[in-house]
Amino acid sequence: MPVKTRQIGPCFAGEIDGIDPAKPLSPAEVDAIHAGMDEYAVLVFHGRPMTQKEQLDFTRSLGELEHSTGTSLRAAKDIRLPSVFADVSNLDKDEKPFLRDDRRRLFAIGNRLWHSDSSFKTTPAKYSLLHCLSVASKGGNTEFADMRAAYDTLDGERKALAEGLVCEHSQIYSRQQLGFMDLTEEEKLRFAPVLQTLVRTHPSTGRKSLYLSSHAGSIIGWPVPEARFFLRDLTEHATQRRFVYSHKWAVGDLVIWDNRRTMHRARPYPPEDRRDMRRTTLQGEGPTVSQAA
Repeated sequence: MPVKTRQIGPCFAGEIDGIDPAKPLSPAEVDAIHAGMDEYAVLVFHGRPMTQKEQLDFTRSLGELEHSTGTSLRAAKDIRLPSVFADVSNLDKDEKPFLRDDRRRLFAIGNRLWHSDSSFKTTPAKYSLLHCLSVASKGGNTEFADMRAAYDTLDGERKALAEGLVCEHSQIYSRQQLGFMDLTEEEKLRFAPVLQTLVRTHPSTGRKSLYLSSHAGSIIGWPVPEARFFLRDLTEHATQRRFVYSHKWAVGDLVIWDNRRTMHRARPYPPEDRRDMRRTTLQGEGPTVSQAA
């Protein structure tokens, strides 16, 4: 069956047919997925149930895995999934939804802010692959913003100003926006800021994009209030509806997105509902700037 993709978002995002992600991929199928990602930045496989092993095998066929150790507030004794998965559920180790005031749940609410996965790591992520095992009774969509289109449509002054800027990224910054200050000294050290460039060039296409995230809290060499206003202004521009695709999840859906060229956010859902989502992630090519800077 030939591989087919078609655009489903306003200016990006595509759905793909003709590939079963639960089965081993041929070299041609791997090439087709990467080509689709180069064009659309988000690819959707509808209703494709997968086991954990099948999701891992599929992810490994596309590149090197990133481990999610230490990126949430789940203690080692409470971890539900292997470290090659990011647990994007609201479930504890007993498969029950977190209580409303559980600090693990409150920390995870930060995922409802626009962000790019692992931008708080020295080497940020390449692709994220999120698989849906159960959905909430309502809400819970994931929205994606095209940071290529956002860069292309910036006015010349802001485009020139953004070029060459370096930001500090940390989960501390994103959680502070929501008033979450309940971090231990060990967690503060673990989430120490890293440096990321504000404008990135895609290695395959050569196209530029903004590299924004709620994790970005300062710009090197700028006063903090001015930096945060500029970053907020760019985020407002980048998340206009004309640049956003909203995915309504169904059980078995698999969505892949390129963190180098998109931002995303989860939308709210009833806290008592079970929402089981499991993410695998591909390592990026390396730091976006020299961390020694």
